[in-house]
Amino acid sequence: MYEHIPGRLAEVRNHIAEAAGRAGRPPESVRLIAVSKTHPLDAVKAAADAGQLDFGENKVQEALQKIAASTDTRLRWHLIGHLQSNKAKKAAAAVHAIHAIDSVDLLKRIDEAAAAAGLTVEVLVQVDLALEATKHGASVDKVPGIFAVAAQCRSAALVGLMLLPPLAENPEDARPWFARLRGLRDQLAEGGVPPARLRELSMGMSHDFAVAIEEGATMVRVGTAIFGGREYGTGD
Repeated sequence: MYEHIPGRLAEVRNHIAEAAGRAGRPPESVRLIAVSKTHPLDAVKAAADAGQLDFGENKVQEALQKIAASTDTRLRWHLIGHLQSNKAKKAAAAVHAIHAIDSVDLLKRIDEAAAAAGLTVEVLVQVDLALEATKHGASVDKVPGIFAVAAQCRSAALVGLMLLPPLAENPEDARPWFARLRGLRDQLAEGGVPPARLRELSMGMSHDFAVAIEEGATMVRVGTAIFGGREYGTGD
């Protein structure tokens, strides 16, 4: 029942390469994160067999279950959904990257938990540009403070920014938000933030990842276009 996944995965990769080409970038400058939330481990295995290595989950518990059940140690797991502080310890000890850092407190908790586990976890600051009440993320004025604290972290390696733009049917409606996140990245760089902490822009999902790549995305979070529809979820 997962025979469709390799073909869909190849199609997404082709679209990534085309968008990267339009932006004058090599395809390998964009990392595809297959959003496997709510899909079974067999779907993950089908994608992994087709060469996919990075997978995204929204909820800590589901991520932990899939990680524990997966014997493929090549796979890299990304937590892309909102992370509650009381689950920071479990997340930091299990996943490779956390895309939803939205406060200094959460960053410190992740750093402490990763250090205690003897691990290093990559983290990205989720920025709430539209100030939507239904979404999480740090407001723009809070972002510099998070980066300042990140400079003192031992085991949480801050590598960039993440965005969930307002929902829109037309992918072009997301373009200004992607451009704004890129602009914020550039402002932080001009302010002295080291390039290593700004190398990733995680933005773009199934319906708008091509536009996101044209605007500078280095990570795209694609689920439906690879695995098919799901009954619920946010983030793709």
